[in-house]
Amino acid sequence: MDSVRLPRVKICCISSAEEAALAIDCGASALGLVSHMPSGPGVIDDKRIAEIAASVPPPIGTFLLTSRQSVSDIIEQQRLCRTNTIQICDHLTHGTHRDLKAALPGISIVQVVQVTGPESVEEASRAAEHADAILLDSGNQSLAVKELGGTGRTHDWTLSRAIRERIGIPLFLAGGLTPENVEQAIDEVGPFAVDVCSGVRTADRLDASKLGLFFLAVRKSAERRRASS
Repeated sequence: MDSVRLPRVKICCISSAEEAALAIDCGASALGLVSHMPSGPGVIDDKRIAEIAASVPPPIGTFLLTSRQSVSDIIEQQRLCRTNTIQICDHLTHGTHRDLKAALPGISIVQVVQVTGPESVEEASRAAEHADAILLDSGNQSLAVKELGGTGRTHDWTLSRAIRERIGIPLFLAGGLTPENVEQAIDEVGPFAVDVCSGVRTADRLDASKLGLFFLAVRKSAERRRASS
């Protein structure tokens, strides 16, 4: 990784075209649009996802967060939502990443890996063979009610760093990031991008002040590393 590159920022749990515009104005490179999940915040219906995605200008990434595990179901959902990226939040059980890419040429595929322990390093390494990017989060797929993201918790960033050093594709870092800790997260992991939801919200609404502080911390990290290089 270029030590002075400014990490990109993805703002997740976008619920309206107005929130999308605010995030983009603050500097977001990508927006997360959350479809049905077994738990977690920010869920909106597929019709609204399609409406928001249609309002977003290129080259901003529009990420469809899906909990579906069948490739055919994901294809059907993306064709309705019309995002330019699919974020697979669970394991595929029917079909493969290759099948998905063949059916949806030009659509980027991001596989989520929940960092729960050292085994997550191997899981991410395997997923990186087929996905366009890996997103690390702090959920737990083994619970009775799965946590597929949006927990507001951090995880062990030393494992995230190990994953980043193992894979040859972009790494998104999510999980409990805030204006107060994102600079440290960037320093410790060196991600391609950081991903935030609750850390820039107040009463479930996107907070312009928190967004400004978050982006300021991201810039400060790059400026400090540039000065010391």
